Amino acid sequence: MQLAPLTFKSIRARAVVLKLKRPVVARIATITDWPLILIDLSTEEGIVGRSYLEPYTIKTMRYLIPALQDFGVILKGRRVAPVELYDLARKSLHFVGYQGLSMIAVSGLDMAAWDVLAKVSGVPLCVLLGGSVGPVKAYNSNGLWLQAPEVVAADAIALRDEGGFTALKLRLGRDRASDDLAAVHAIRAAVGDDMELMADFNQGLHLGEALHRCHMIDDEGLAWVEEPIVYDNLDGYPHLSQVHLVTSSSRPRTIGSTWPHWQRNWKRC
Repeated sequence: MQLAPLTFKSIRARAVVLKLKRPVVARIATITDWPLILIDLSTEEGIVGRSYLEPYTIKTMRYLIPALQDFGVILKGRRVAPVELYDLARKSLHFVGYQGLSMIAVSGLDMAAWDVLAKVSGVPLCVLLGGSVGPVKAYNSNGLWLQAPEVVAADAIALRDEGGFTALKLRLGRDRASDDLAAVHAIRAAVGDDMELMADFNQGLHLGEALHRCHMIDDEGLAWVEEPIVYDNLDGYPHLSQVHLVTSSSRPRTIGSTWPHWQRNWKRC
């Protein structure tokens, strides 16, 4: 597909703070206000690509928005080619590091660049990238925080009914392991055995706790257990997986942000 050439003109980044309908109550934080950065990538041809970032904490926007504005200065006048813009923006932050806030800022630019290409081509981005438009299996992750069993049970019914969901994600990591188990049982009783449930510890456990609690919930029929320990514990996750596979039935584990693990695996090659 031959695309009409586009020329980078500017970036506009706006900070928005939303009041959460269901506040985040996790082991590592309680969040009542949710930050968004709305990004507009304007071209000289008048087409605008849009994206947004969700940086978790409001203060983080004070660092990300100036970085995005700097990209606008660096990239002005260049052809909108997402791969090239990504590399240039990333290299501009070389001295402060490629990960963390740098990667978040570059990701906002990258999404907006791809969006503007999809608009000029007149097709959805998935089609531009070789895919097709169709149903996508999804789960509702907008609740089921660290609250009392009766609260999360009622919440589970509401989350299910919001869009006819057949899967829900709940959070674990309460002070007492038994309270986590009670929450799982309450949710299961509320939505039935046909509802697929997955659990997320939000990186709130140390390795010893993770070993204990993952074994405790292993027979609860959860689709997966997510982020038991901090995402960059590169030694802990292999240990957790190996011990678990040897001593109990297999249950998938996800590792949250996988970038450090890609790095480690790349070095082994």
